[in-house]
Formats: sequence, structure tokens, C-alpha cells
Amino acid sequence: MMKFIKYAFSLAVIALIAIACTEDDNTDYVKDIAAPTDVSASISVTQDNTGLVTITPIAEGAVSYDVGFGDGSENQVNITPGKGASHVYKEGVYEATITAVSLNGLTTAATQSVVVSFKTPENLVVTIENDAAISKQVNLSATADFATGFEVYFGENPSEEPVPLNVDETISYQYEDAGTYTIKVVAMSAAAETTEYSEAFEVTAILQPLEAAPVPIRAQGDVISIYSDSYTNPESIDYNPNWGQTTTYTEIQVGGNNTIQYGDITYQGIDFSGAPINASAMEFIHIDVWTAEADFNALLFPITATADGTTSETPYDLELKQDQWTSFDIPLTAFTDANGSLDFSNTIQFKLEGVPSGSGTLFIDNVFFYKVPSGIDTGLVGTWKMSSAAGALGVGPAVGDITWWNCDDACVIERACYYDDTYVFSEDGTFKNVMGDATWVEAWQGVSDGCGTPIAPHDGSNPASYTYNENTNEITINGKGAFIGLAKATNEGELTDASETPNSVTYKATFSDPNTIQVSIETGTGSGTYWQFTLVREGVVSSPLTGTWQLSADAGSLGVGPSIGDVSWWNCDDACVTERACFYDDVYVFGADGSFKNEFGGSTWLEPWQGGTDGCGTPIAPFDGSIAATYMYNDGVLTIDGKGSFIGLAKANNEGELSDAANAPDSITYNVTFIDNNTLRVTVETGTGSGTFWQYKLVRI
Repeated sequence: MMKFIKYAFSLAVIALIAIACTEDDNTDYVKDIAAPTDVSASISVTQDNTGLVTITPIAEGAVSYDVGFGDGSENQVNITPGKGASHVYKEGVYEATITAVSLNGLTTAATQSVVVSFKTPENLVVTIENDAAISKQVNLSATADFATGFEVYFGENPSEEPVPLNVDETISYQYEDAGTYTIKVVAMSAAAETTEYSEAFEVTAILQPLEAAPVPIRAQGDVISIYSDSYTNPESIDYNPNWGQTTTYTEIQVGGNNTIQYGDITYQGIDFSGAPINASAMEFIHIDVWTAEADFNALLFPITATADGTTSETPYDLELKQDQWTSFDIPLTAFTDANGSLDFSNTIQFKLEGVPSGSGTLFIDNVFFYKVPSGIDTGLVGTWKMSSAAGALGVGPAVGDITWWNCDDACVIERACYYDDTYVFSEDGTFKNVMGDATWVEAWQGVSDGCGTPIAPHDGSNPASYTYNENTNEITINGKGAFIGLAKATNEGELTDASETPNSVTYKATFSDPNTIQVSIETGTGSGTYWQFTLVREGVVSSPLTGTWQLSADAGSLGVGPSIGDVSWWNCDDACVTERACFYDDVYVFGADGSFKNEFGGSTWLEPWQGGTDGCGTPIAPFDGSIAATYMYNDGVLTIDGKGSFIGLAKANNEGELSDAANAPDSITYNVTFIDNNTLRVTVETGTGSGTFWQYKLVRI
């Protein structure tokens, strides 16, 4: 029923959107709507020996339905989402056809069995099982001769509403608490009489992890291990020293991996004082912890000693999540800042305490010190995403060549679910793909091309790390399913099956500026196929102006007149453009980090007020790009901050036209209009109310 309500509500929203779009007289979006999916129906048979059946269609993306009853009678069409089709059947088994219709007329059909029997259900068999992976969840199915459906009472609430169960289906229910509950199943047919079954069923909680802790991603050379199958542990170590504690100790196997269980933990030691560890070169402590208890946490204490045997310790709060592994990466400074007497050069023990004491059980794995691996470029640390500029994603026969295919402006809009994905490079050398609820998925992943739920292992669920080699300009991502740009692009070729996903991928990467990286990968050595991605740092000034621009070389792109759009007083015609070639090749660089720069290439157009004659010459300070500048752009207003920085003509500013370079302002504000994504109209009135507007047409290069 909840599924039905969800679908009905979603479709009502779709209908409202459709109405709103019609009012805007813009139906371009309709062509992109896909055919409905997940088509089924809810079947309700009236228990009065009449054979009256109500078929209520359900689907994703449908605005109406047609129902064929499967008994030769006329179809019922144009059924509104949330409504049902009622029909009287004779006794028998029928295959009804449900056809879901999308807003643009695409259809998807499915069949649904309809069983009509006037006999009371017989031979009712109910199967109830505790779920193997989800704590306190039961899975239930039922069969009965002549049954058309079932109602299930799970017994947790005396006033509960029954949960409907279709024939040949299994339903799941998760209880608040473990315990014994009376579960009742009612089998129904078209007859008035029903058949019931009840069972006192013990609902159990899962009390230990079913999957091993995440496999560590650190290299052995960066680790000092205390307990982990992935590394070499100290030979002289005691995981259960006799400190008078009542905690129980057991080592168990979880998914083939050794794991420590500390039961009913009050406090518990791990002792290696016979061979103290020098962890002074390390930077973090890692530990994985699992508990079945709610509202149960732990404290971790590293214990160090001085030469005279004086010990020091300080706790760190481990906030745990019930029924799942919680991984902690704790900076050593979290301990030393709290207790300056700690000396990790002589670490002798760890201690764990349960919070509340003695009220829960801990499972622990992968306890180790580690340091950040070499090859972590601090300039790479941060969160990055694909640039949304056309051509930021593409493929071609060489680096810098994306002529085979690239994502244009329309493609960027279509793949918005992909362009908001982020790539997180952390200071500790970990890497993570963060995609939210949707990303771009492709046919090789077993789905249709389009936005959809990320698919494992390319969903960021596996731990990963990275290194950067500045000598070879290579980023290596370690971790199955972790990637930059496209999941399918690997060093061995393009994936056709997720099972072939490598454990590591290496990319070529160069910084265009501190906040822009050009990344490429040849998909197979010598293949000559290069996928290429432009990443920009998230959180940096983002502007549609970002990039390099210059004056358009067509007549009239530079001019002056009494109003915006009017350059009748004077404008640079074709001959003028040719004469001023040294001016038309000047560029204006808007950085992703908010920086701005005039670049002249050694020569530009100079005027008499600058102390020379009209003609090409060496740029003159402060109008030579030598002073650092920034820009801000908001809703058609562009402000350039930095003495001597400008668009178009150096003399034109908000106070008037310069007659002396010494009067150059520190800031100039322009009005900007986008003709298209790659063409701008920039204007400045030279003095408020002067009625003199210098105007420039810029193109992106």
C-alpha cells in the first residue's frame, strides 16, 4: 500500500509539472521523458462470491493507464493514477494486461495474474524467517489453494492495520525489539470465508558482524600495525592481559578475516610493553569497531611511558553506529593536544572502555598507526568536480584532442547528475567518489544510459587512496571502483563488465592553475584512445566568465555611442581592425580562483594620452598587466579590481576618460550581457550620466 501511495503521489507531481510547463508554453522537455518503468498492479478481490475485482495500476513515470482484463472483455482506458479498474470475473485464473502511458505517449506493458475462486482457501502454508543480514527483520511468504491474496498481522502493535501480501510475493518487516511475537496470516479468496494461520515466532537480533571490516588501503611502509590481517603485527603482544577486568575475549572469523570480540566490555587492554613501539613518525591511529547495541559507545586510550616508567594516557570518544562497522582515523595530535605528557616514541599499550561500562560487546579490527604516504601533493588536497564548460569531458586520439566526442552545452545539461559528482582528495591520502543519489550510468553497467543510482563498485562504497607523482604528473587511485571522470576508462581498456574493475587506475594530470586540473587516461597502452577531463576545485569563485577572452575581430566590435547598442559616434571598421591587430590579439583572462589578468603578448595599441602616438607599441604601466588583479561578477555586473586592469580601452572608466596614467582608478565596473555562452557584450559609461558608452564585443578563445 505504501508503495502504491508513493507512486500515486509522484505521478500527481508529474502531472502538475506538466501543467506548469504547458502554461510556460515550453514543451521541449517532453521529448526527453522516458517510457514508464516498474509497471505492476494491486489486485483486490471482493469477498462476497460476486467475482468483483479491482485492479489498481502502479508505475514510475506514468500519467495514465489502460487495463486489459484478460477474459475477452473490452479494455478500460485512460485510468488516472491512483484510480482502479473494477471488473466482474467468472471463477478462474486470468492474465490482466496493464499498459502505463508517459506524458509523451511512450508506453510500457506488464501482465498481472488475477485468481478468482469462490472456494474457501485450503492448505495454507506460511514461511517466516529471520533475515540473515538485517537485524530484527523477518521475511514472510504464504501459499494456499484457491487464495487470491493474504493479509498479515505482525503482532507488534495490538491496533495494527494488516499488511497486504500478493500471491507469489515475499514481504519484510523490521521490529523495534527482538522477542517473540504472534504473527497471523489470513488467506482470502472471492468467497466470503477466509482461512487463518497463527504462529508465535522468535524475532532475533544479529549479534555479530556478518561481513569483515573494510580492507585497509595503507601501504605496509606507512603503517605500524597492532592488529590486522592486512599487515604484520608485533610478535610480543597480548590482546587480553589480566588487568582484573570482567570483559570476555574471543577471536572469531568474520568473512575469513580474524576479528577480536570483547564481550560485556568494562575496560580492556592490549599490551605490547615488552617491545614498546616508536610511533613518533606516525600521524594517525586507525581502528574499525562494530557493535550490535544501540546507544553504546567506547573510549580508546593510547598509553605511553617515560624512561622512569611513568605512564600517560588520554581518551578519545568512539561514537559507534549500531549493526555496522565504524572506521576511525584519529590524528595523534588529538591526544597530545589534550595531554602534553604523551610520548608516542615509547608507546606500550592501548586501552578500550565501554560506554556505558559493561553494557555491550565490541568487535574490533585493523588497529594500526599510520602516516600520510609520500606523494601527497598539498595542492591536490580538496574537493573537485568536473568543469561544466563544454568540452571539459571528451575523447580523442591525443591529449588535447577531443574531436572524436566531447560533451557540449546540451550534454552538460542532460548529465547534470554527473557534473555535480565530486572527487575528494584528503590530507591523509584517502580518496572518495561522492555522487549523492544519482550519477550518469551506462549500458555496460547493466542499465540504460541516463541518470540513475550509482552502481557498485563504482559508487564510492569501497575505501580508496591516492598518490601524486609530480615528476611524471601522474595521479594513481587505489581502491576497487574508485575513479576520476569515467568509471569505464582504465589503463587496460574500457570496461564492459563491472566484474573486470581493476584495483588501481593511473591518470596523467597537470595543473592549468591552482584550481584547475587537466586529467587524461589512455585506455590501454598504445590504444591511442585518450579520455580527458577538466576538474575544478569546489568552493572556488565560480563564474560563467571563467576562461580566456579577446575582442571579436569583426567590424563594430569596438565602438562608442550615446547608448548601449549604439556605436554610431565611432566604431572600428574592417580597416581599423587590420591596423590594430596588435590590440585585437590582446586577451583577458578570468581565473576560476577570481583572478584577472590583461595579457598583451609584448605589443598593444597605444594612444597620445599615454605619452606616445597612436600605434602599436610596448604596453605602458600600469596598463601592462604587471599589477595583480581580481574580478567579481554578479547578475550582469562585472567589477575589475586592480590598478591598470581593464576591458577594451584603458582610458574608459567610470569617472570618465583618462588623460593621465597617474589617475588610473583602482577599480572599474562594467555591464555585461551574454550573447551566448562564448560571446559577451561589455559596456562602460565614462562618467555617471555622461551619456558616453564605450562598448566591446568579446569572444571566448
